[in-house]
Amino acid sequence: MRAALLALPIVLTLGACVAGPSGNPNPPQPAKAVELERYLGKWYEVARYDMRFEKGCEGVTAEYSKRPDGLIRVLNTCRQGAVDGPVKVAEGKAKVVDAATNAKLKVSFFGPFFGDYWVLDHADDYSWSIVGEGSGKYLWLLSRGLPTDADRAALTARAKALGYDVTMLRPTKQPAP
Repeated sequence: MRAALLALPIVLTLGACVAGPSGNPNPPQPAKAVELERYLGKWYEVARYDMRFEKGCEGVTAEYSKRPDGLIRVLNTCRQGAVDGPVKVAEGKAKVVDAATNAKLKVSFFGPFFGDYWVLDHADDYSWSIVGEGSGKYLWLLSRGLPTDADRAALTARAKALGYDVTMLRPTKQPAP
């Protein structure tokens, strides 16, 4: 599992070149700028397009923090098979590639290989975020807290409004509050 998570940037980089389903043949550009200080912290995965590197993951979280070198530390955590399954962790780094909005980043979990990470939309209070990239093959719905059914419905509706095929979304199980 760790090797699969570490391969995420390679998969994202090569994703546009590989035949496979696209949940949005015309992915949108990010809707608004991102204040990095407000984006940092812990996010809970609400749903995702299921990919090989996240197969069987539940209880998925992502934590972002500043690094001394100016990059962003990315810490992805997954519970294998169930919300109380064995913990798998992958640590990476991200760099902003669109300084005008901070909404487009490149993320790496493996050496010099970076994949796109676009904050497509987020709540004004940073309570939720929708993340994707330019091929439309990857999509993550994120929440600051453990997601409720209402959170899932609202984020799914927003993803659909952005042009994504929401039937491809796989809800992520999270521990009970």
